[in-house]
Amino acid sequence: MQEIYKILIGIGVLILGFPLGNFLARITRDETKKWQIGFKSIILACLIGAVITLIIGNDAFFFSFLFFAIVLSRSLKR
Repeated sequence: MQEIYKILIGIGVLILGFPLGNFLARITRDETKKWQIGFKSIILACLIGAVITLIIGNDAFFFSFLFFAIVLSRSLKR
């Protein structure tokens, strides 16, 4: 039962990454234009890290990598 709560909390935090990414994109427009290639490479590294930690079974790192990927990808969309 505790595993289910951990996963639900993780999903809730991931959902909060969407408005946070939009907010950061609004206040840092200049940086996202300059560092677009760097952000894309960080997103790719985060997704690879999420797959590796999914295989290993470390939920905390899995959700952390996905959170970073979501926030950065929302920053690039704006």
